[in-house]
Amino acid sequence: MSAVQQMGAAPGLEGVKQIIAVASGKGGVGKSTTAVNLALALSAEGYRTGILDADIYGPSQGMMLGIPSGTRPQADEDKHFLPLEAHGIQVMSMSFLVTDSTPMVWRGPMAAGALQQLMTQTRWKDLDYLIVDMPPGTGDIQLTLSQKVPVTGAVIVTTPQDIALLDCKKGIEMFRKVDIPVLGVVENMSLHICSSCGHEEAIFGTGGGERIAREYQTELLGQLPLVASIREQTDSGVPSVVSEPEGRVAAIYREIARKTADLTKKIAADGNSGPSIAVYND
Repeated sequence: MSAVQQMGAAPGLEGVKQIIAVASGKGGVGKSTTAVNLALALSAEGYRTGILDADIYGPSQGMMLGIPSGTRPQADEDKHFLPLEAHGIQVMSMSFLVTDSTPMVWRGPMAAGALQQLMTQTRWKDLDYLIVDMPPGTGDIQLTLSQKVPVTGAVIVTTPQDIALLDCKKGIEMFRKVDIPVLGVVENMSLHICSSCGHEEAIFGTGGGERIAREYQTELLGQLPLVASIREQTDSGVPSVVSEPEGRVAAIYREIARKTADLTKKIAADGNSGPSIAVYND
C-alpha cells in the first residue's frame, strides 16, 4: 500500500495578500510586457501592487519601468531589501543587484536559490497583489516558486502561432501538476495593425488563445494587437497603461486586470490556500 503524507502550503510572503505568476512556455511571446502592464493595470484599478522579476537569467523589469541602470535597493535593519517604486508599484529584480552587462552563468539550483532569496528577503509593503514575472520554460525556477510560496494562480502568455501554442500547453500542464490554478490565457500579437493605414492582419494565425482556453477549460483573459507602440512605450520605461491610460491597449490590459482580480477573489472565497505536496512511499 502507498502511504500519503499531505503537507500544508508554504507560508505566505509577509506583506503580500495574493501572488500571481505570469508565465510562458517559450520566450519571445511578450510575457514580461504582459506582466508589467498587468501590474500597472491592477494598480490603476485601485489595488496596491508589486512586481517581482523572477527571470533571473534575463531580468528586464527595471528597464521596462524606467528605473535608471545602477539603482540599488536599500536594506532595513533586518537586512531585508526594500523594493524600489516606479509608476506607483513596488519593484524588485535581480537587475538591481548586478550590472547590465553581468551574465548570470548559473546552473538551475543556483538560479532557484537566488529567486528564493529575492522572494523571502524583500520587505513588501502591504500588497494586494504581487505579480511574478517568470522566466520562460518549466524548470527549476518554476518549481521553486510553486513549492516555496502559495501562488494564488497563474496567467499564461502566448501568441496565436501553433509553435507557441504547443509550449503554452506545457506551461498550463506544469502549473496543474503542482496544483496552481491557471487563471487564464493572454494572447499577444493577435492582429498586426499597420501604423500607416490601420489595416489589420492576423499574421500569426487566429483563434489560438481561444482554442487553448477552451481545451483546458480556462479563461481567455484578453487579446493584444501587434502594434509598435507597445514595444516603444515599454522600451522607454513608460508602459502602455501609464503612457496612454485612455488608449485602446491600456483598456485591454485594464480588462485583463479586472478579470484576473475577479478570478483570484473567487479562489479566495472557495478557500483554495495554494499548492500541497504529496509524498508517496511504495
